Amino acid sequence: MTPQSSFLPKLIRTTAFRLSFAYLLTFAVFAFVILGYVAWNATKVLDGQIVDTIEAEITGLAEQYRLAGIRRLVAIVDRRSRQPGASLYLVTNFQGERIAGNIGSLPPGTLDDAGQREIAYGRAEEETRDHSAIVRVFVLPGGFRLLVGRDVDERARIRDIIGRAFGLSLLLIGVLGCLGGWFVTRRVLKRVDDMTATTETIMAGDLNGRLQIAGTGDELDRLAQHLNAMLDRIGELMTGLTEVSNNIAHDLKTPLTRLRNRADEALRGARSDDELRASLDAVIEESDNLIRVFNALLMIARLEAGHQSEGMADFDAAEVARGVADLYEPVAEEAGTELQLEVEPGLSVHGSRELLGQAVANLVDNAIKYGTETAGARPAPVTVRARRDKDTVIIAVGDRGPGIPVDDRDRVLGRFVRLEQARTRPGFGLGLSIAAAVARLHGGALKLNDNEPGLEVQLCVPLRPVASA
Repeated sequence: MTPQSSFLPKLIRTTAFRLSFAYLLTFAVFAFVILGYVAWNATKVLDGQIVDTIEAEITGLAEQYRLAGIRRLVAIVDRRSRQPGASLYLVTNFQGERIAGNIGSLPPGTLDDAGQREIAYGRAEEETRDHSAIVRVFVLPGGFRLLVGRDVDERARIRDIIGRAFGLSLLLIGVLGCLGGWFVTRRVLKRVDDMTATTETIMAGDLNGRLQIAGTGDELDRLAQHLNAMLDRIGELMTGLTEVSNNIAHDLKTPLTRLRNRADEALRGARSDDELRASLDAVIEESDNLIRVFNALLMIARLEAGHQSEGMADFDAAEVARGVADLYEPVAEEAGTELQLEVEPGLSVHGSRELLGQAVANLVDNAIKYGTETAGARPAPVTVRARRDKDTVIIAVGDRGPGIPVDDRDRVLGRFVRLEQARTRPGFGLGLSIAAAVARLHGGALKLNDNEPGLEVQLCVPLRPVASA
């Protein structure tokens, strides 16, 4: 099958073509109703004018008969009958014989009853009745009959004109509708084909491909934007997976090697039960560290997948910040610093109290661990602040340590990322990753700012609106 022959069936099956055809049919029906109403109304108006004209002529001729008799009436009718136009006249005696007028034949019984009706008639000197007219029969004293009418061929001509206009309108609507539908459908189909081609390249493994956005702001643009955002997120997850694999291969290689060496040393070099016990305790401690790392990785994966969204409830973030500060106050004192707390009351959020508390605890632990490296007798205090900013709750943990360079702030939110100055401290570089994942789970974000000097980490989550009574 050639491309041209396959294009037409595909064009007809598209939603855009079907919508265009539905609009075309709707407009055709609408035009039919409008023109039909115009034709009916024009006929009604014309008939009204004809009836008014007949009534006026009947009244005038009857008055002439009353004033001057049948001879005057016959003379007037004969004179008017000779004039060109659509007016019809007939005067008969009591036997129905024509005295004057321009009507040659009438349907039987037309003159028997007075009144108005529409009839078929024949003109004078015509045997066939192939014309139509609206007539009124008036009975005069002495048995004379007066018929005054108006030919309605004009009405038929108006109907023909409207009918031709209706046919041309339908033809024009059909042609323009088909051309417009073909143009719109072809344009939409081209964009859909472009999207299909892009998705095929993505399915083939090129995750850098993105759907083209025309900039019109229509539904296809919105769909492309959402799909591109989804692809960006998938790319981030794939990049994160690659980084996790690489980081596990590099950063966990050392503790696993150390674990293996200690076990081998205990097996080969222990000369007493105490030495063997000490070696086993070291192996268990190293194993616990590895278990914590894998638990942290599992938590980050579950948070990013949204599996921790069940069981969320409303709670006060101020209480969470206060509880974490109370928990780490002895740790700060042991590190030789002070933990300062400033919280606003009534910071209601919706989410997981345990996860948010763990994220804040990671930030406080990092601030105490890395933010107290200052010269002097006593390190600068670590601050924990919880406040409201419009519709956002901000839990900020600040220190006066060396801070993090601006270029590295996005990078440190990844898994296993540790800066050079932090490699001398215990840890695996997962604390900020967990905090960032918790913030995203709650619809917020983790921000790293200058504390001049030092670092301030802000955990921002949406404020829960207070229901009105």
